Amino acid sequence: MKVIKPGGPYVKMPWQRVHKVSVAIETASIAYDPEDPQLNQYGTVLEAVSKDQLNIGVTGQLRFKVSERNLYAYLFGVKHPIAHIMGYFVSILRERIANFDVPHSDGVSMDRIDDSILDGDTPQLEGISINDLRKNLNELNEQMNTECLSSAARYGIELDASLITGIDPPSDIDSALAAINTAHNEVSADISLARAEADQKIEQSKRAVEIQTMRVQAEVEPLLRVASELKALQENGGSRSLASYLRNVKLQLFRRARRVISDHPSLTS
Repeated sequence: MKVIKPGGPYVKMPWQRVHKVSVAIETASIAYDPEDPQLNQYGTVLEAVSKDQLNIGVTGQLRFKVSERNLYAYLFGVKHPIAHIMGYFVSILRERIANFDVPHSDGVSMDRIDDSILDGDTPQLEGISINDLRKNLNELNEQMNTECLSSAARYGIELDASLITGIDPPSDIDSALAAINTAHNEVSADISLARAEADQKIEQSKRAVEIQTMRVQAEVEPLLRVASELKALQENGGSRSLASYLRNVKLQLFRRARRVISDHPSLTS
């Protein structure tokens, strides 16, 4: 088998056969079934079962093209390669959805969601598989792209990109799930508001402590200055100079006082 690029002219011998294949990128809904287009709501919504045993609806697109490196598998490997590749993709997608876990280590589980909110975070309610899937659609698409790398070797078709755009819960629990998310958002908002008020009160308390500290320092500073002066006076003039200084201070205090009560003989005489 020989692959001939576009161009020409070419000459075909009578014993040779020519298979013309388009290598352009094609796009199809992930719910499209080539063998029965009426399935999956006429190829619009793909049903899958989540980790919580919910029948969810998945919408999106799949881009693929024929692999030029393995045209033999595309032409002679299977009878309907497009049907095989769609079935291959859908089976992997359903397996990923049924076993999907939050990929990042910092994801908040139901056991730690309250602690996370109290720490200042406002994460989306997790632990419910459909919320995990909605929040990590990019991660799910990347997993699908990685899992389908072997499609070229199996069926001669390369999956160019998986574009999962929507995941919808069953209609009978849609309102209940919305109520759960709304209640969680309200709790998160209340906790954030309470945290903001607490932070404001803490800042006010810190400011009050700083003001009181400055006042105490302003009152202590004169006392320290007087103590240093007294110490210098005692070192330079001795105990008599210190006694004279204290006597003068007492006299000034007595002049300001209106009444003095003491049992000292020198003051009562």
